[in-house]
Amino acid sequence: MEIKELESFYVNETSQTLDVTFRILSDSDDEIRTDQITLEEMKTFGYNIPENVDDFYDDEDDDDIYLFGDMGEDLDEQEVISFLNEYYLIYPNNLPDAELY
Repeated sequence: MEIKELESFYVNETSQTLDVTFRILSDSDDEIRTDQITLEEMKTFGYNIPENVDDFYDDEDDDDIYLFGDMGEDLDEQEVISFLNEYYLIYPNNLPDAELY
């Protein structure tokens, strides 16, 4: 199991989750997977996500980047992919089923 494409990700402060939509290598272009993973789980894997997350839109790349308060650290797409690959390797039963897109 490996992430082929990260369609979207969002740090939801209210629910304290990382909301992700993605495809794995075995998924077709017509399939998508959606999951919510607690920020606490991300911290367990060594990804330090501060409590206050500000949404920032980067016009140059048309990418959403999430800046963490005054710290100026950003959670980029590669970090999310890396986390998801690790998370589903350890917890393969948590991998959501593919749905038609």
